[in-house]
Amino acid sequence: MRFEDLVKGHLVKRYKRFLADVRLANGEIVTAHCTNSGSMLSCLEEGAEVAMSKSDNPKRKTPFTWEMIKMDKTWVGVNTSNPNKLAQKWIGKNWIPGLEGYTEVKREVVFGDSRIDILASNEKEKCFIEVKNVTYRHENWALFPDAVTSRGLKHLNTLVQAKEKGYRAVMLYIIQRDDVEVFGTASHIDPKYAETLDWAMGKGLEVFPVRAIVTPDEIKFDKLLEYAKFEV
Repeated sequence: MRFEDLVKGHLVKRYKRFLADVRLANGEIVTAHCTNSGSMLSCLEEGAEVAMSKSDNPKRKTPFTWEMIKMDKTWVGVNTSNPNKLAQKWIGKNWIPGLEGYTEVKREVVFGDSRIDILASNEKEKCFIEVKNVTYRHENWALFPDAVTSRGLKHLNTLVQAKEKGYRAVMLYIIQRDDVEVFGTASHIDPKYAETLDWAMGKGLEVFPVRAIVTPDEIKFDKLLEYAKFEV
């Protein structure tokens, strides 16, 4: 995923979950839309450099969308609408080891009373894939979630239902920062999610933590990370 002409500035504050004020180089303060509804632990620092995309749609109340923030020397992607786009492209191009060979990759597919992020299929199988954006870092760990997520629990249960019906089921975690080396669940934040993921994996759910390299020019596939048990 490539970007064109991102606007840079420095974060003044994030507020009301979905808004952020940013000071531009000329001193002007603009308001950007923040798609990330989580706590943004370890990727929220007032005064840090940020990059935003700008929409030409005159009907938008906030033309800017907050895309990334620079933490120390690392850009972290905070736009939660990007991982699904990345996942569709990377699966379609066979870039993710273990998720190759699919001839059709669809987004937003209905299954039961839920909507699954991606359905990848070929003549042999169908694979339901739920995609999550990961930005939370602790030392060299990437962790999910950064806040209690009842929605995430529902997705895990839905994927287990898909597996029980004979489909392949995958949790794909897109880690939008490259200063981490291993992935785990943040059981100290949401123990129920951690327990449910372990249960789901016991039922056949597969976990793919994919690290991305984020820059103001592009977000590109890097590599799979190890999934391990995180303990505080």
